Amino acid sequence: MKTSFVFLADGFEEIEALATVDVMRRAGMPVVTVSINATLQVTGAHGVPVIADALIGDCDLSDAEWLVCPGGMPGASNLAACQPLTDALVEQNRRGGYVAAICASPAIVLAPLGIIRGRDAVCYPGMAVDGCGVNWCEPSMVVVDANVVTGRGPAAACEFALTIVRQSLGAQASADVAQGMLIA
Repeated sequence: MKTSFVFLADGFEEIEALATVDVMRRAGMPVVTVSINATLQVTGAHGVPVIADALIGDCDLSDAEWLVCPGGMPGASNLAACQPLTDALVEQNRRGGYVAAICASPAIVLAPLGIIRGRDAVCYPGMAVDGCGVNWCEPSMVVVDANVVTGRGPAAACEFALTIVRQSLGAQASADVAQGMLIA
């Protein structure tokens, strides 16, 4: 199985990033947390410091299973300002690879890149940008449109992560992880 990457920027939403990594790893998916900072330490929106597995400049993102963008502010804005990440997201989507974003990131990161133009998507309430060609599906918590998964916010973190697992490994794998976590 290919490696997936979850990107961390100062101001990321901790539950969205860490729940996603946790659920994917429980399913047996190889996941690398990636700092877009100059160091491995990244501080979340609520002051939780996290040590990432790798720096973005040290990662080969060209054959990723998933590229995942947690939300949070200013985390999403910091992700959107990271040229190596935005280039990788555009290329991943161009080749039909999986892209996922939750909370502010669908609106702040994916929409300006055109990744969700003409698609169904969801984001944190109030973050949706009119006129960008996205069919915002409020109040859905998680939306799948082809190779892209989007989530609404912190309350959707586990559902978002389980949806990623389901897209890669199937419904049974997702159900097994959910049951083990007492979600189902």
